[in-house]
Amino acid sequence: MTFNLKWKPLARMTETVVVFVCCLLSGMMCSAVQVSVAPIPDGEAVSEDYTLSVNGLAVPVYSCRVSAVPLNQIWPGYQRPLDQTELAGFACWEMDGAVQVTVDSKSTVESVVIRPQSLGIRPVIEGNRISFTLEKPGPVVVEINGLNHALHLFPGTVRPKTDKEKEGRYFGPGVHDVGILELKSGDSLYIDAGAVVYGSIRAKNAENITIEGRGIIDSSKLDRSEGGGCLSFNGCKNIQVSGLVLRDPNVWTVNVFNCDDVTISNVYLIGLWRYNADGIDVCNSRNVVVQDSFVRSFDDSLVVKGLVSFNDQPVENLLFQRCVLWCDWGRAMELGAETCTPKMENVRFVDCDIIRTTHIAMDIQHGDRARISNIRFDNIRVEIDDWNLMPIYQNKDDMQYVIDKNWKYCPTLMVLVILKSFYSQNEERGTIDNVVFKDIHVIGNRNALSSFTGYDAEHSIRNVRIENLRFNDENPVSSAQELGLKTNEFVTDIQIIP
Repeated sequence: MTFNLKWKPLARMTETVVVFVCCLLSGMMCSAVQVSVAPIPDGEAVSEDYTLSVNGLAVPVYSCRVSAVPLNQIWPGYQRPLDQTELAGFACWEMDGAVQVTVDSKSTVESVVIRPQSLGIRPVIEGNRISFTLEKPGPVVVEINGLNHALHLFPGTVRPKTDKEKEGRYFGPGVHDVGILELKSGDSLYIDAGAVVYGSIRAKNAENITIEGRGIIDSSKLDRSEGGGCLSFNGCKNIQVSGLVLRDPNVWTVNVFNCDDVTISNVYLIGLWRYNADGIDVCNSRNVVVQDSFVRSFDDSLVVKGLVSFNDQPVENLLFQRCVLWCDWGRAMELGAETCTPKMENVRFVDCDIIRTTHIAMDIQHGDRARISNIRFDNIRVEIDDWNLMPIYQNKDDMQYVIDKNWKYCPTLMVLVILKSFYSQNEERGTIDNVVFKDIHVIGNRNALSSFTGYDAEHSIRNVRIENLRFNDENPVSSAQELGLKTNEFVTDIQIIP
């Protein structure tokens, strides 16, 4: 090690609290359920909208800034105005069994939706109190009276006690300003529950790095020009990241550039409101897994790119699984728009919930030369409200977002397109071959359409299979018309299988 990351925890008041409780949940007796909670460090903003308890134990709710409306523009040279944003809340704890969650709202509760809806959680509402049973760890969003000022819950599995503090690579409970922290080969970093680390963690041409814990990395103090987001890896191998909350990045939140063998698990991205606040961008990389995570982004959420900086490096063997996505602008799952790479192949999105998206749920936006093949979207659940905010490009500095309740806007479900776009860097166009959409379930709005558009006869889209795509509880679609799918003459061999 070339640096010492050992900070002593704050006073005993900030130590993790662990309780064992017996509770009656859903008519079944649960005994010795362990719940672990860390207090918020002094000086950190606390939500004024909610109070929260889990099995009767108070859980502090952090405040965070998120996008309020889908109003955006190409980078204008200044940061996004705060009047386009709002405050929301998030909370973290650890649990090892079913728990009872209780939320007290400062606002009058008229309606509640708990997402992902695939969890089937039906809350009990008593006045301004909401309660429900959470059977297992995993991200949950509580929307009271609509999508604004939502409460984001990030329960994790109870971790065993560790000696990370003794190893000298440890951020204990409290606030730490690190600026830009560069890791080297063999480094491991632990950010404990109750720790907030302000800065950016990066590594270049390094290998065998582990970053884990239950704390928060916040990049809000960095200028956009400093880049990096919360986590950035360039030319690295064998990287493991798990358990952290990543908040308020200055640009893209997680950057994986020309890397091999990366696993990102149980990370929670929140407070993404700035221009180009992408979620997780995997660029010109191989053998990458992103799993069991939450992304709420103000630009694309889970993204696969080929950047011209790594023009000759392929994209291969990527897996995004068991993630929950809220996309306030752009695409929830995307390959592109930059596709500067010889090939993109064997990319899978599996068992994910898109609880909100603005433009497109699942997308290949192919603007460069890559051969894109063997792409799968499996068991994806897409939630779309009956009425949706319309994304609008800002055309002057003082433009305001004016909501029209008569809008009939609906996000698009699936797009495959080959084109020369604003983002294209290669003169040559590429191809798309062998794409599978299987077990896709749209929950809500039936008007989510799709389109497949090839470029020309040599740069076409071929071999697309759509299998068991359902809207709500209807039978699977069996035709392009029923799906609402439009294609052009440069798309061939489409199968729609009920």
